[in-house]
Amino acid sequence: MAERSIAAVLKTVIQKCIGGSNPSVSAESNSQGLLFICKTVGERCQSGRMGRSRKPLNAFAFQGFESLSLRNKSRFCTVDFFYNLKTMLEHLYSILQQTLTITAFVIGMMMIIEFINVKTDGLWSKKLQASPWVQIIIGALMGIIPGCLGTYTIVSLYIHRVVNFPALMAALIATAGDEAFFMFSMFPGDALKLTLILFVAALVIGAILQLTMKDKYIGLSEKSFPLHDEPECHHHHHEHTVRNNFKNITFVRALLIAMCVLVLGLILGGVIDEGHEHGHEHGGDEEWIRYSLIAMFSVILIIVAVAKEHFLQEHLWEHVIKVHLPKIFLWSFAVILAITILEHYVDIHEFVDANPYIVLLIAILIGIIPQSGPHLVFVLLFAGGTIPFSILLANSIVQDGHGALPLLAESRKAFLLSKGIKIIMGAAVGVAGLLIGF
Repeated sequence: MAERSIAAVLKTVIQKCIGGSNPSVSAESNSQGLLFICKTVGERCQSGRMGRSRKPLNAFAFQGFESLSLRNKSRFCTVDFFYNLKTMLEHLYSILQQTLTITAFVIGMMMIIEFINVKTDGLWSKKLQASPWVQIIIGALMGIIPGCLGTYTIVSLYIHRVVNFPALMAALIATAGDEAFFMFSMFPGDALKLTLILFVAALVIGAILQLTMKDKYIGLSEKSFPLHDEPECHHHHHEHTVRNNFKNITFVRALLIAMCVLVLGLILGGVIDEGHEHGHEHGGDEEWIRYSLIAMFSVILIIVAVAKEHFLQEHLWEHVIKVHLPKIFLWSFAVILAITILEHYVDIHEFVDANPYIVLLIAILIGIIPQSGPHLVFVLLFAGGTIPFSILLANSIVQDGHGALPLLAESRKAFLLSKGIKIIMGAAVGVAGLLIGF
């Protein structure tokens, strides 16, 4: 449809320009302009992807434009304007589709993990207190859980002296923060490989620190850990049944059900995931994403139907939806938009190829930021094939999402030491990766 509409406009312009009544304008000059349009638009149409070119159509960028008549200049620029407008709208629609796909995947996984965490609450502290070596293993396992939930848990336990610093470091090294959700949604194969590397590195560094450190509770005072229990989430009441959930349905439950149904409808209708094209070569499978989203939100629909009101209100609505949803959507949209705009004016691939160590340094410095969001830039650059795996790995080692924010508030000494260790690791791994070419 896009090619036919552009072709129809071009046909009209060609007919009118060739038959122009201005004797001062040569047919050769008009032909140069028409050839420029046909060549430019033809190159963009032949792949079937209008609007994917990095450079916009420019009516003034050919030799014969100034010699055209005023009327033909106007016709030429009209084609130029509407073509570029269409290109811009296609980019925005593609960005919105990618943003919706990523947001749906991230929020869906968060809701399921939140449910699992609540159902198993109280298990972590008992296991972690058994042995320092068990603490390191559990810390690394908690770290590789996508999102910051596992890191929050380990940081909280460290602050209350339930686990020691080596276990804390294992969790901080293993975690990729909220960016892990994005990686598994875009390139699951490489995301799994990165997670395994981080897990092994976390165990090695945790073991080294366990054997060499004397003070294993850096920056902490003596505290006990008051176990938190929410009877509303764990205690079973006879009146709690699925039938009663729907008989006395609340606004929050009805809204969450409506959201799940809407997302499933958008997936099946091709609005979500249809534009989930990143142009990468990292093994991402669009069908895998589609089926995963359908299965995920089907499970969430069941959870919303059977869960207690407290869980829906406090955990899903107040925490996941109100806190994380806006941030994830806006960060995703902003980063994808910024990269799309940047690629129109800067050849990022060429810059990375020419300055790999500068890009590595930037990745490490941004990794210091104790917040999820900025690191998403490197996830998307890797998904687009712009940066090598080693730079993404270096950034993932140094960053810990916003899971370490409570540590920064309670013990700046432990926070700075952990970041220092991770910076050294990230730099060493990044440089080695660039030298050997991975």
